[in-house]
Amino acid sequence: MHADVGDVLRFTGRAVGTPEHHATVLEVLGTNGEPPYRVRYEDGHETEIFPGPGCVIETRPAQRAWSGRPGREAR
Repeated sequence: MHADVGDVLRFTGRAVGTPEHHATVLEVLGTNGEPPYRVRYEDGHETEIFPGPGCVIETRPAQRAWSGRPGREAR
């Protein structure tokens, strides 16, 4: 598992009807993007975690080097 600061960890529910929850990576404490991670949940709670098998990493959107439509230069 590899995460960067700003990525979102999405935890699926373990039982039917259990909602997903999300946490934003605030700090990567392992080497080369590996766990543990310091995260903040939607409710503001912060903790250090080693994500388990029910976790999916959603990487933050890449910053675009240009602005505007494809084929046009940024001004």
